[in-house]
Amino acid sequence: MCGIAGVLDPKRSLPAEALRGLVRRMSLALAHRGPDDEGVYVDAGAGLALGHRRLAVLDLSRAGAQPMSTSDGRLTLVFNGEIYNFQELRLLLEKSPGFPGWRGTSDTEVLLEAVAAWGLDTALDRCRGMFALALWSARERTLTLARDRLGEKPLYYGRLGGLFAFASELKALRVLPGVSPDLDRESLALYLRLSCVPAPRSIYRDVRKLPPGCLLRLTPDSEGLPEPQTYWSLAATVEAALADPFTGSEEEAADALEALLKDAVRGQMVADVPLAAFLSGGVDSSLVTALMQAQSPRPVKTFTVTFAEAAYDEGREAARVARALGTDHNALFLAPGQALEAVADLPEIFDEPLGDASMLPAVLVSRLVRRQVTVCLTGDGGNELFAGYNRHVWGPLFWRSLGRAPGPLRRLLAAGIRAVPPAVWDALLGRLPRVPRSPGLKLHKLARALPASGSEDLYRRLVTVWPKPQALLLDGRTPKTLLERSDLWPRGQGLAGSMQFLDAACYLPDDVLVKVDRAAMAAGLEPRAPFLDHRVAALAWRLPLSMKVAGGQGKRILRRILARYLPEELCERSRAGFGLPLDSWLRGPLQNWARALLDPARLRRQGLLQPEPVKTVLDQHLSGRRDRQQQLWNVLMLQAWLERWM
Repeated sequence: MCGIAGVLDPKRSLPAEALRGLVRRMSLALAHRGPDDEGVYVDAGAGLALGHRRLAVLDLSRAGAQPMSTSDGRLTLVFNGEIYNFQELRLLLEKSPGFPGWRGTSDTEVLLEAVAAWGLDTALDRCRGMFALALWSARERTLTLARDRLGEKPLYYGRLGGLFAFASELKALRVLPGVSPDLDRESLALYLRLSCVPAPRSIYRDVRKLPPGCLLRLTPDSEGLPEPQTYWSLAATVEAALADPFTGSEEEAADALEALLKDAVRGQMVADVPLAAFLSGGVDSSLVTALMQAQSPRPVKTFTVTFAEAAYDEGREAARVARALGTDHNALFLAPGQALEAVADLPEIFDEPLGDASMLPAVLVSRLVRRQVTVCLTGDGGNELFAGYNRHVWGPLFWRSLGRAPGPLRRLLAAGIRAVPPAVWDALLGRLPRVPRSPGLKLHKLARALPASGSEDLYRRLVTVWPKPQALLLDGRTPKTLLERSDLWPRGQGLAGSMQFLDAACYLPDDVLVKVDRAAMAAGLEPRAPFLDHRVAALAWRLPLSMKVAGGQGKRILRRILARYLPEELCERSRAGFGLPLDSWLRGPLQNWARALLDPARLRRQGLLQPEPVKTVLDQHLSGRRDRQQQLWNVLMLQAWLERWM
């Protein structure tokens, strides 16, 4: 796991030392991603420089250092990520005619030699892993950028200050001389609506994100920005799965999925440094941990975060799972004071605005875990692939039962729900069996969705934070995204399947994986997600919905597999995760911080947001009449980001 950066000077006006110094400064901005080593490659004749910061995980020797070139100098690679099946590919390459032999044991070298032997497209097709890379072909004078299939690793690029530049994080692009990127008002509107900036946009007007599963090729003479090319498509994978559905029994499906997941976990446990698992006690992380422990000769290290607030504390359940599996478990207590201290670091870590409140515990737990290990497996992707969110379970039922009701009646019902504060709903419903955490907040979210004009609008309302961001902004419009382009969605999968697809195509890479990558890499910790093996994703979409959703719960087939490793009562928990009691913290230890950032006079000076709607939402939350934590955190993270970067 690493950080990469580079520039291509179309005028070839910069001498070698200037290129080297520029890319070293860019790489230095990514030192947290790679604290173990640095390297630079320069081809001054082409105006090219590549930079790399290394977090040494495989082959800790200099033989694993980057940038890495083939023995003939034809290809040079900088690579952020891991190729989990590199040992299989290594054996295949050794049989290739004219194979030059190995210099070390890293997956980077295997990827480089695979490209040299088979070409980049074939090499990527054969690789299983997470990555963002830049490949320079000296012979063809072509620079190629590529990103993994599901978007685990980030890659930004653009034409800035007369240069084409790319980097793992935006902060590395800001060190380019004379560059002060302009805010993209449309991206800002999308952020306010979704709490993230969806690819291919970035928060800056002249910078783009390379979408998952895409390549970008250019030469020193290329003009403008070439269009990304797709080498793997989630939509095409879903359509192929729907055309070839799984026809076996549920037991056979569980066997096939368990075998794939076990193989994915096995590959992701390969490291030359200590590793562990995040364990929340929920189904996804428990299953990953169980499969790790089943293939480990010693107790696997596991970590969870605990809170004083009982409604958010996963410590007891995680400890029960850890005892049943026999792991070396570590519970990390998170106090409000620690959160307050860490809040100041968030805009530095997340150099593009992100409004996902679980970023805070993710940052803190990553720091604590890094004290003992360098690699940590997670359960990310399980919700999107196996219907783990409440909307996957209840959305179709809700729409079938209430969607045909007249709009005025649904709006009246929504008003009735909102009239009761979330805390009152929590008190009324909290003691009922199988009620999810914070039922009042979820009911208020349901009230937002009730007036939906159709099933597609239902999903958009469920994932929207500020429904009309243009009313909050002093200037700006909200452009269309994949959420509005139903013509690009796979057909024939029903409402639940469409919601899963949109979650996997949008929410997962643009929010969840951004949070995980930045939080972990800020601490020099490598996160790995076995559920995001693309073979697992392909099988997941072949399974009928009945194998995912049953009895008012999602992830049915994952629970079935987990029951092979744990007592049944530990497999039936509702969705868990690294949440936090943000609602009460904003009324308590974070209140002064929030008031300062959202001060109306401050907002007027900045000239971006209307002060009145922000003040209304803040007053509603502090009074307890409404739970506005999502809207407030969204704006607070924007304000903190503006203070640091603009």
